[in-house]
Amino acid sequence: MLTVATGNKAVAAAVKAAKPAVVAAYPITPQTEIVEQIAEYVTSGEMDARYIPVESEHSAMTACIGASITGVRSFTATSSHGLLYMHEMLHWAAGARLPIVMANVNRALGPGWNVWAEHSDAFSQRDTGWIQIFVGTVQEAYDTTLMAFRIAEDQGVLLPVMVNLDGFTLSHIMQSLETLDPGDYIPPLVLPHRIDTENPAGYGTLTGPADYFKFRWGMEKAMRTAPSVIRDAEEEFFRRFGRRYGPVEEYLCEDADVVVVALGTLGVEAEVAVDLLRKEGIKAGSMRIRWFRPFPDLDVAGRDLVVLDRGYSFGFGGVLSDSIRSRYPSASIYSVVAGLGGQEVTYDDIADFIRDRKMGEEYWFGVDA
Repeated sequence: MLTVATGNKAVAAAVKAAKPAVVAAYPITPQTEIVEQIAEYVTSGEMDARYIPVESEHSAMTACIGASITGVRSFTATSSHGLLYMHEMLHWAAGARLPIVMANVNRALGPGWNVWAEHSDAFSQRDTGWIQIFVGTVQEAYDTTLMAFRIAEDQGVLLPVMVNLDGFTLSHIMQSLETLDPGDYIPPLVLPHRIDTENPAGYGTLTGPADYFKFRWGMEKAMRTAPSVIRDAEEEFFRRFGRRYGPVEEYLCEDADVVVVALGTLGVEAEVAVDLLRKEGIKAGSMRIRWFRPFPDLDVAGRDLVVLDRGYSFGFGGVLSDSIRSRYPSASIYSVVAGLGGQEVTYDDIADFIRDRKMGEEYWFGVDA
């Protein structure tokens, strides 16, 4: 069905289609619309799920863990400080190999208090063992949420998935949306280590030095398996529903001398900048990285990279640019720290970053250093 929706409502519609048994909910700006819409689905009978309005984000993740360990599909959503409040339980969910899906509406961290977009909330959780994806359009938010359940629940993965969408610039922007019936695209969840009351078993609470590292290696093996599972899920989605995605969305990169690299809505804005520069005779292209964990392979050889960093590791550098640099040490990178706290970054600004690039340097947009 073709309609118009916000990014938040697109996520909620996808969750309804995925049919989780449990949704744990706690409001926080700018995510609240997701759980409000799901509450309406449950109240109206459009969605058959146990909706648990908990007292905090920590409890929201704990409720999802409790549901998931019994072998049922679960979902929650949060943002910013809510995600930080979940931090302990994010490690628990990944370490227990529970395929929970969560939408995180990217928002800056305080102080000073700010409700607009930044990627620092998600970046701060990048080492918890969660698969992370950043989306750039309303349709992509819907489609990716559906794919997230299939990927998380794959027997070779069994890791939680965080779907990130920029606060307000995507969560509250209205675009066209085609909803669908996923049918058996998302198979029934089979959790091998689920709690089964018909077959009681003991779960050890302490893991000693001889075994602990094996569990961590199991998580890493799952992360290494995830790219092929993601690829298969995206190809099957294209075969069934006609929309194709990849770990990286490239735009006019084939002959590009300079490529702007970004996540989320800045990556979509960059495509307009590329069109503008092409008219000037500048061979520019763009790469919008979608899957941030596991980090994708990039074609960076022989190109200048202008990386838009919407999150920063203080005392070290832009998170995205440093991620690329660590994987590709010889890459020629110009890091532009821009968009923090919802700072406006237009396609004209991005075009200027490319025109004025100084490779090997870092530039804070709007700051006179």
